[in-house]
Amino acid sequence: HLDGDRRYAEKSAKYYKKIGLNAVVKNIPESRQPVMVGSLIRKYNPDILVITGHDGMIKNNAVNDIFNYRNSRHFIETVKQARSFEKISGKKLVIFAGACQSYFEALISAGANFASSPARILIDFLDPLIVAKNIAETDKNKYITIDDFANELRDGKKGIDGIGARGKKSIIII
Repeated sequence: HLDGDRRYAEKSAKYYKKIGLNAVVKNIPESRQPVMVGSLIRKYNPDILVITGHDGMIKNNAVNDIFNYRNSRHFIETVKQARSFEKISGKKLVIFAGACQSYFEALISAGANFASSPARILIDFLDPLIVAKNIAETDKNKYITIDDFANELRDGKKGIDGIGARGKKSIIII
């Protein structure tokens, strides 16, 4: 989990620990995330990548202009870089990307499975973590979509949406 805000990174680490997920949380400024993500993927070989921080629209009437967003371009580039390093791990990463008022369509087009914010609203800090938790706790043979857990998110599909992904939980029965 990469987060541009130190305080939220610390809160995220506590949340993951509380729910029993093995998560590595790094406080990396949004502008540095695209540069850092490759080495972090090589080092930790994650199943799920969460890319967050702060974002926001500068003017409300320019929703399709990448330069109208404070950090969406950094999140988009981080997603692209992560997808290019994915080949090294041999795994199919599940990626959540974005923050408050992020450029949802561009994040999904870049390769994110889930992203914020379709309605260009402020999202709850826990929403990306809830996405990660649901992916981690869903059997690897099941395809999970936002409809499976939208009721757990503060603003449902207005704040978070996506194309879905296979779960990452492996069940071993002997």
